[in-house]
Amino acid sequence: PQMNTFSKLYLALLGQFPWKYLPAIPVEMVLLPQWAPFHIYKMSSWSRAMLIPLAIINHFKPTRVLPGEKQLHELYPLGTEQSDLRLPRSEPFWTWRNFFLRLDDVFKFLSPLRIRPLRRRALEEAERWMLERIGKGSDGLAAVFPAMLNSLIALRALGYSKTNSVYAKAERDFAGLFVDDPEDFRIQPCLSPIWDTAINIISLAESGVAPDDPNLQNAAEWLVNKEVRIRGDWSANNSYPQASGWAFEYNNVYYPDTDDTAMVLMALRLVRSKDPQALNETFRRALDWQLSFQCRDGGWAAFDKNVTTPWLEDMPFADHNAILDPTCSDLTARTLELLGYIGFDPKTRSVRDAIQYLIETQDEDGSWYGRWGVNYIYGTWQVLRGLRAIGQDMTQDWILRGRDWLESCQNNDGGWGETCGTYENPSTKGIGESTASQTAWAIMGICACGDLDRPSIQRGLRYLLSWQKPDGSWDEEKITGTGFPRVFYLKYDMYRQNFPLLALATYVNYRSGLGHRPSFYHCDL
Repeated sequence: PQMNTFSKLYLALLGQFPWKYLPAIPVEMVLLPQWAPFHIYKMSSWSRAMLIPLAIINHFKPTRVLPGEKQLHELYPLGTEQSDLRLPRSEPFWTWRNFFLRLDDVFKFLSPLRIRPLRRRALEEAERWMLERIGKGSDGLAAVFPAMLNSLIALRALGYSKTNSVYAKAERDFAGLFVDDPEDFRIQPCLSPIWDTAINIISLAESGVAPDDPNLQNAAEWLVNKEVRIRGDWSANNSYPQASGWAFEYNNVYYPDTDDTAMVLMALRLVRSKDPQALNETFRRALDWQLSFQCRDGGWAAFDKNVTTPWLEDMPFADHNAILDPTCSDLTARTLELLGYIGFDPKTRSVRDAIQYLIETQDEDGSWYGRWGVNYIYGTWQVLRGLRAIGQDMTQDWILRGRDWLESCQNNDGGWGETCGTYENPSTKGIGESTASQTAWAIMGICACGDLDRPSIQRGLRYLLSWQKPDGSWDEEKITGTGFPRVFYLKYDMYRQNFPLLALATYVNYRSGLGHRPSFYHCDL
């Protein structure tokens, strides 16, 4: 089957793929020290959370035999006995991929010989690592579907009963992802309350809701109380001593991220706090935490710092296209946007390095890749908005090329759209049926460059207004959020509401000369 290793492993659990053709995931990797060329903290946080329980599963190889009528014989028209289902080698002999595949052959040769003196100790350490991260403060391992599912299977393989309190909590957390409504049953990949709350606060505040509105104050207070105050996995690559930041989900203390943290801080700056001194302390702590994540190339990644070792992508179990946590333009620009709103000195080296990073990551046609939203429309909007906020001259040629690219892909109906297929085929960037959220992003990106009378802006605004429903909402069937490019994507139900609102508010505020609402936190740099 043409699928990644993780999917094949799930088939193997049901007896539908031969274990012998799966790459080994040696659990001993949890014992490797941090000075080694490879260790678990060289991987992205989501890969780490998926792979450690998978390494336990790979050791025990639990298999459920399906009845004949449920066998997936159609996957193997010629049967599995006469088929070579191994991962193919690359044509050049000396490549990292071929090196790892030969190493995998060595692991498989040694496995029947039971030459694995550290296996028991490694299994115990993997179990301890996993239990620590599914306990208090976490709604499941990394609070994301693949890791949570893998941890449930791993716990059963380790001998945990269904009535065991640890397993029972993990099962409850997993069930929290279920959506069972009259039309459908589905499992969400994760929950996004912190992200959604922050964007909603920003959209409401920028649209004119008073900064001391009780609803905004309650929402901001809820966010403040969700600040992470333990040094999680990120501390393996970032020596910053203070814990802070916000996660994506309700409770995920080991994995706060820079994207949510930037968005939360942009929301908190807009709300009048009942305790200004406490807000200042929280803001300063979180801001310093955010700044500590700037990577060597000047950009920001999501969960870790400098997790960019390129040869790891050639590991046999790294074909999910996300073993690294690379820096990206959208996160870097969002951090600049935050810094601009709170009066951070634009002449500091961190800002200069970030701007240079954005210059270097711009595509030839003027667009920017969007790692966490679909796709080039998302990336280009966020970069232009961030550059305006930090005080860049928006008439510079390289910046206007971004605006011009957005205008070049406006649809005939006045809106903008782009599909997840652009991650597979970048030549289709900026092409797609118009959506409310992507139209809003494009409008805000073009507005950031000035000249609010441009026809593209006016046509975009007319599109949003003409498609707005009588109750004030918008419909949006297309997916515009990104999880892992080329693997899975996210449909944020709030995007079709909060971003059009923010786009309309942005236009009105720019037109009135207000720009953006004043901040209740100001930098002392």
